[in-house]
Amino acid sequence: MNYKIALLSASLLLSGAAAAISAAADEHDRGRVEQRPAPRPEARPPAAAPGRPAFRPGSERPSMDGRGQVLDGRYNHGRYYPPTGSIRPSLPDGYRPYYRGRDRFYFSGGIWYAPRGPGFVVVAPPPGLVISVLPPYYSTVWLGGVPYYYADNVYYTWQPDQNGYSVVDAPDDADAPSPPPDSAPSAPDDLMIYPKNGQSKEQQAADQFECNNWAKGQTGFDPTQPAGGVAGNPEAARGNYNRAISACLQGRSYQVN
Repeated sequence: MNYKIALLSASLLLSGAAAAISAAADEHDRGRVEQRPAPRPEARPPAAAPGRPAFRPGSERPSMDGRGQVLDGRYNHGRYYPPTGSIRPSLPDGYRPYYRGRDRFYFSGGIWYAPRGPGFVVVAPPPGLVISVLPPYYSTVWLGGVPYYYADNVYYTWQPDQNGYSVVDAPDDADAPSPPPDSAPSAPDDLMIYPKNGQSKEQQAADQFECNNWAKGQTGFDPTQPAGGVAGNPEAARGNYNRAISACLQGRSYQVN
């Protein structure tokens, strides 16, 4: 009899302990559910990874690209170039050599190089160097009624006597570009000109301006002057002028009828 009473007492004690443990667990769970999560820190934009361009607030394009080239945004040029003073071990393909006295320069893709030790350094070219073809990417800007061609902080102007484009100093009014002047000489009215490569109105005006000056120098005929400003047979001189300006414009990817 005493044995049965002892077993019953032990059973009651075990049941009480289990209920106490279960109640404590429930209380712990309720505390965990009711506890509010700590507020998250304010999100911040991730820092730029090494070798990736860093964006500036308000800018649409990064000031540098992934290769360390700098954005030239003047006149909405929008091209990237290696900074002046950059060294590279060899010249890029398709470069052209130029000489100024005993100094050597190399030109490729709008970038100028000069020898420096075993490699080549990016430089600003001296004024007076003449190139026959403009860089593949350039911006036409009118300053003081004259078209300039701009790329990588270098200005070029057309030189009819050298049949090429000369490096020039930045003009004094470089910060005040203007639209092409309405009075800029153009092709004769009897010539119909169509851009074949989608040239802008500014580019077409600049090309016609230069081709007019070139054709004038080749033939002596000036379409803005009475009788072309020539003695003798003005009709023959006009025909020579038309052929000259047509050839010039066709060489710049225009269709001339």
